[in-house]
Amino acid sequence: MTTPDAIEARFTLLTAAARYDALRTREALADTVLDEPGDDAGEVGDVRPLGRDEALELLALGEVIARKAGYGRQLTVRTARAAGASWSQIGAALGVSKQAAWEAHSRWIDDQADQHRRSGYEGLSDAQAAAARSLAGRPEPAVDAATTNETNEQADTT
Repeated sequence: MTTPDAIEARFTLLTAAARYDALRTREALADTVLDEPGDDAGEVGDVRPLGRDEALELLALGEVIARKAGYGRQLTVRTARAAGASWSQIGAALGVSKQAAWEAHSRWIDDQADQHRRSGYEGLSDAQAAAARSLAGRPEPAVDAATTNETNEQADTT
């Protein structure tokens, strides 16, 4: 049976994306070509519609890509934090709030720790999870606009 778990180990993010792109392009081209009036043969030129197994592979590849990209995203969040990026900056880079970015990363750390407890080797050990939580810290508090104005006015008078 074609499942993300069954094919995940066979593909890197790059190879999964390449295979996904090839299947998705063929699917789109076959739909376009077959939608033309008078085309009912099921195959036109060099564009062969996806069969059941390929369609299921395409679905599973989409999930594999999402998983691999999500894992890579959280590793890059850790790298950004280690390099001194604030949660506001990370949130902006992800197109979300600082709180949403921090919460997603915290859930990922918890999920990785749970995975390690279940498997004994995958994910983050308790020590690694504690280090990741320490690095993550908490999102910086929101700055009140009135406080910012008062601080700016005081700086202007000194």
